[in-house]
Amino acid sequence: MYNEWSLDSFYKGIDDPALLADMAKLESTIGAYNQAAEALDAADARASLRRVLELEEEITVAISRVAGYFSLRRSANSGDVEGAKYLTKIQALGASTTRASALLRKFVGELADLDGVIGDDALLGEYRFMLNELKASAAHRLSDEAEVVFARMNISGGRAWGDLVSHLTANVEVDYKDGITSLSAIRGLADSDSAEERKAAYEAELACYGKIKDSIAYALNSIKAQVNLEAELRGYENPLAMTLERSRMKKETLDAMLEAMREAMPKFREYLKHKAKLLGYENGLPWYEILAPMGHADSTTYTVEEAHRYLVERFATFAPDMADMVDQAFREEWIDFYPRKGKVGGAFCSNQPFLGQSRILTNFSGTFGSVVTLAHELGHAYHGKQIESHRPLNMDYSMPVAETASNFNELIVVNNAIENATGEAKIQLLESQIQDLTQIIVDIYSRFLFEDEVIRQRKNTFLFADDLCKIMLDAQKQAFGDGLDPDCLHPYMWCCKSHYYRAGLSYYNFPYAFGGLFSRGLYAKYLEEGEAFLPKYRALLKATTVDTVEHVAGIAGIDLTDPDFWRRSLATVTEQIDLFIAETQK
Repeated sequence: MYNEWSLDSFYKGIDDPALLADMAKLESTIGAYNQAAEALDAADARASLRRVLELEEEITVAISRVAGYFSLRRSANSGDVEGAKYLTKIQALGASTTRASALLRKFVGELADLDGVIGDDALLGEYRFMLNELKASAAHRLSDEAEVVFARMNISGGRAWGDLVSHLTANVEVDYKDGITSLSAIRGLADSDSAEERKAAYEAELACYGKIKDSIAYALNSIKAQVNLEAELRGYENPLAMTLERSRMKKETLDAMLEAMREAMPKFREYLKHKAKLLGYENGLPWYEILAPMGHADSTTYTVEEAHRYLVERFATFAPDMADMVDQAFREEWIDFYPRKGKVGGAFCSNQPFLGQSRILTNFSGTFGSVVTLAHELGHAYHGKQIESHRPLNMDYSMPVAETASNFNELIVVNNAIENATGEAKIQLLESQIQDLTQIIVDIYSRFLFEDEVIRQRKNTFLFADDLCKIMLDAQKQAFGDGLDPDCLHPYMWCCKSHYYRAGLSYYNFPYAFGGLFSRGLYAKYLEEGEAFLPKYRALLKATTVDTVEHVAGIAGIDLTDPDFWRRSLATVTEQIDLFIAETQK
C-alpha cells in the first residue's frame, strides 16, 4: 500500500494458468470471429451480425485484460522483456482481425434497413449508435483493395515520417553551457526559477533546430499531403471535416468555441502584459518568460498518506461516490506512486472497466502539484466508473470529451486551494492556473491557425522550413497579439510538437481547448445547481462513449453550438485574471 500498484486483479504473474488460458482462448476466438465475418449474410442479417459482435466483444475483453496487464507491467518496468514479447504477440493477433473488421464495416454500411435489422434485439439495440456510425462512415470508405493499400502504404508513408520526427527530436544535440543536452531537457527549463536560465535555454533551443529543421519540414509536408489526399479520396470537404466527424462533433460547435475564444483574447493579452511589467519588460512578454513562475508556492509537502486524506476530504464535499472511489483507489493499490529506474515518466490513468477498476501511474514528489496530478488522474478513473456498465464495444470516448472529468477534478482541488490561500501562495496558485489556461486557449489557438494554414497551402505548394517559420510566427502574432514581445516569439514550435505528425489524427489541438472550457462550464453549472447537478454529471460522463458531444452536453442543459456557453466558461477565467492583477498590484 502507498507504493506500487497491484496487478493481481489481472493475473498473479506471468506463469498464472489463467493468463495462459486467456491467451489460448483469444487465439481461438479470433479464429471464430474471422470465420463469422466471412459468413455475414444479408438474408440472415440480424443473427449473423449479432454473432460477429458477440465474438468481437469477447476479443475486446480478452485483449483489454492481457494487453492491459503487460502494458502496465512495461510502464512500471521498461526492462520487462517477457512483457514486451507478449505484447508483440498480442499486437500480431489483433492485426489478424483486420480483414474481418473491414468486412463487418462493409456489411453494416450496405444494409438498406439498419433499424429494421436492429429491431427489438437487445444487444444490437445497445450498439445502435455504434452501428449507425459504421453505416455513416461507409460513405467515406474506399474500395476493399484501396483500403488495404492505403493502410499498408501508411506504414512507409505518414507513420514513417512521424517516426523520423520522433527520432530527430529525441536525438538532436543541444549546445548548452559548454556541454550537450537534449531537446526535452532544455525545454524543461522553461519554468526554471532563474530568469537567466530561462532565456539561455530558449536561445539554445532555437539554435538546435537548425540541425533538423529541413528534415522535419519534409516530414510535415509529406504528412499533410497525405492527409489532404485521404480527405479528398474519402469525399470529405477537407481534413478538418474528417477530424470533426471522428470526434463526434459539429463544425458549429467548433466555430462557437473559437468565436468566444477570439473575443476573450484581449483579456489574456492584458494578463501577459501585466506579467511582463511585473518581470521588468515593457514591450510585451518575451516567449521565454511565458512559463516563468510567479509568487511563491506553499512550502507544504505531502506524504502519500496525507494526499489520500486530503483528496478524500475534498471530493467528499462534491460527491460521496467519488470520495469512496478515491479511497478505494488508494486502499486497493490502484496507484503506482514513486519514480524509480525503468519506470516511465509523467502520469496516466488506464481504465479497466472489465475489472471495475483503473490503474494510475504517477511520479509523486510530495508537492501540491503532485496532489493535483493525482486528482486529475483519479478524474479519469471516475469517468471509467461511469462507463463500465456499457457493453464492451461501447467503451471509447472521443478526443474532445476525454479530459472532462480529469479537468473537473482539478478545478475542485485547485479552486479550493486558491480560496484558502493568502499572499504569495495565492498569487502562485492563481498565476499557475492562468498560465495553464493561456496554453490551452491562446497557444492552442495559434497551433490551430498554423495547422489549418499549412494544410491549406500544402494543397498547391511545398513549404520549406522558412515558410513554416513564417506561418508559425503569423499564427502566434494573431493569437497572442501585443501580449508577447513581437521580436521574441518561437518560430520553431512546429518542430517540437508531435501533434502535427500523426497522419491519422489531424488538428490534435482544439480538443485541449474544448476539454478545458467544457469542464469549466460544467463546474459553473455545479456551483449554480449544487447536488442536483450530480446525476446529470454522471449521466453525461456515461453518455460520452455512445453519443455526440452535442447530445452529451445537452444532458446538462448545455448547447455547445451557442457561443454564450463558451463565453460563460471563459468568464470564469477572466475573473481569475482580474483577481491576479489585483493581488499583484497590492
